[in-house]
Amino acid sequence: MKTYYKTLFVLGLLFEAIGQILLSKGNEFVYALRPIDFAHWSLLLGVVLLIPQVGNFKKSIVTYLGVPVILIGITCIIGMCVLDFIWWSQPTQEIRNEFAGQLYKVKVIWTPFIAVGPNFINVGLALLALNYIKQHKIGVLLIIIATLIVFFGRFIPSRLIYVYLISAIGYGLIFFNNQTTNEH
Repeated sequence: MKTYYKTLFVLGLLFEAIGQILLSKGNEFVYALRPIDFAHWSLLLGVVLLIPQVGNFKKSIVTYLGVPVILIGITCIIGMCVLDFIWWSQPTQEIRNEFAGQLYKVKVIWTPFIAVGPNFINVGLALLALNYIKQHKIGVLLIIIATLIVFFGRFIPSRLIYVYLISAIGYGLIFFNNQTTNEH
């Protein structure tokens, strides 16, 4: 079962990358998606696929720090997707702009679900990867680089595509290297 959870975890990161690829095509593209908003459904599915493995990391100090952080990030991305589904469902750009303006004024919604909260997932990914620093330096390094790109790579167009692809590769190296068969 643990390999199954690890596979779902890496697939979740790949779904995050797919969602970011769709979002990188612009708002008009996303608003034209039918019959559903595939971009945000991909993001939602991606974070949900992370959940089973989150409870299966080996017990350590970084796990006790990383699990709450990643769960905050997962919760914030779910909330962000709900808001984005509402944006997507609006019939005109004028209504979308009005909705965005209203949300921006309500900082207790805007800040955790749009501005800051989703970044918690990347910090949680980096913290949880530290469990494997001795055995899988390259995988952990990739995940740390991906997390640094989130915070310091604002100049990189569509950076979140790279963040999630690099994270998926990093966790793939960690989870599916022969040395991890007996690890959580």
